[in-house]
Amino acid sequence: MILPFLFVAPSEKGGRGVFTSKKIPVGTVLEISPVLVLTAKERATIEDTKLYNYIFEWGDNRKQAGLALGYISMYNHDYKANCVYEMDYENALMTIKTVKPIAKGDELCINYNADPDDETLVWFHQ
Repeated sequence: MILPFLFVAPSEKGGRGVFTSKKIPVGTVLEISPVLVLTAKERATIEDTKLYNYIFEWGDNRKQAGLALGYISMYNHDYKANCVYEMDYENALMTIKTVKPIAKGDELCINYNADPDDETLVWFHQ
């Protein structure tokens, strides 16, 4: 499930990102998408490819990887994110929901640290 007013477009943050064509209130579920779960061995293989930038650490021990379908892997990182992601390991699903009000035309961002305000440097800023 992806809300119909979301779209992928070029981003000032680099590459492409997810944007909205309408105003969105706090607490709105934007997307619930299936995840392809990769074993630790498969993750090691993927980490040597472009897909490395699109996977999430997965599972209770975080040794697996999850490749989220839908738009989820297209959300860019922001240390003051306007959205948050939730992982459902049991059902291999990820959900994106808003944590701040979103204006029409805004880019929707998640914090790759899983907490929308966590300022710990992510791998590409270290």
